[in-house]
Amino acid sequence: MAHIDIFKGDAFRAMALGEAIRVVPNQWGLIGSLGLFVAKSIRGTKFSVEMKNGVIQLVNSSERSTALPGADRGKRKMVDFRTERFGLKSRITADDIDNIRAFGSETELKQAQDEVMERQIELRGSLDITREYHRACALQGKVLDADGSELIDLFDKFEVTRKSVDFTLGTGTTDLAAKCKEVTRHVRTNLKGDVMSGVMALIHPEFTDKLMAHADFKERYKYFQNTNGGDPLRDDVSDGFDFGGIRWKEYLGEGEVPQEDGTTISRNFIPAGEATIFPVGTRQTFRTFNGSPDYVGMANTPGQDFYSAVFPDRQEDRYVDVEAMMQNAQICTRPATLVRGHTSN
Repeated sequence: MAHIDIFKGDAFRAMALGEAIRVVPNQWGLIGSLGLFVAKSIRGTKFSVEMKNGVIQLVNSSERSTALPGADRGKRKMVDFRTERFGLKSRITADDIDNIRAFGSETELKQAQDEVMERQIELRGSLDITREYHRACALQGKVLDADGSELIDLFDKFEVTRKSVDFTLGTGTTDLAAKCKEVTRHVRTNLKGDVMSGVMALIHPEFTDKLMAHADFKERYKYFQNTNGGDPLRDDVSDGFDFGGIRWKEYLGEGEVPQEDGTTISRNFIPAGEATIFPVGTRQTFRTFNGSPDYVGMANTPGQDFYSAVFPDRQEDRYVDVEAMMQNAQICTRPATLVRGHTSN
């Protein structure tokens, strides 16, 4: 029979368990699968992003053999951030390992490791959906905690205002193509040196229904041959559709938040009736900064996506706590490219 002491061996060190939880298959949400956010490791928990107002200027002609005028290099400013810790633990008691025995080719250690891995997979799922939620928030310019409190206001940090476009979908004469052009022009103008392959909108179901019911949308799609996702007027377009230079995709992301009274509340990742619009195919605009964990032996080490550790009950040997955590921040370095789409009627 397995003894609780088995969890005190080298196989359950934080370093080994951290490697194990990082190989658990990603339980991607839609945003994670887009590959928008590029991971960057930092040492410690704090980091800075350089905000440079690059200047592209018209150059006047000058006489040959004379000194060239100096170029305006623009202003630079460092914007400070910090990563936050997000983690959970799951308790393994003596009853949980009571039936673990060494038999056949499977050892007692292997079965104990499997028990820990089961807990890691469960905890990793919660961390994955939390990261997806934070990325959805970053696409809207404000990263919120699970309880709705503000962690990072990117618009405030970078001193910009979020662009908002009212599509007035309740008005039959609205020129939707013009609205889309307003959005795409704004995004391109504010890339500030980065590149993109296109513009995407993640839309709440209420916005989807109003958009697809609009007379202008229906009229334009009569003559539009969509080669990437089908015809939204007659086909299932759960994978998205193209319209007005924007890739539209309905997003049903939501998460459950436990309350102190034992109940849970649901939190939508996209606000009701809205569209979250942003550039895709960028190189520098979206970042995940991974910081060092608050385990003493791993302080100031290059940050990883996830960490895990086992902590046996040192006093009475009655349980083992399996922890899983991440220390990160989801950042958009060009929040002026983020657009809120909504309809006032």
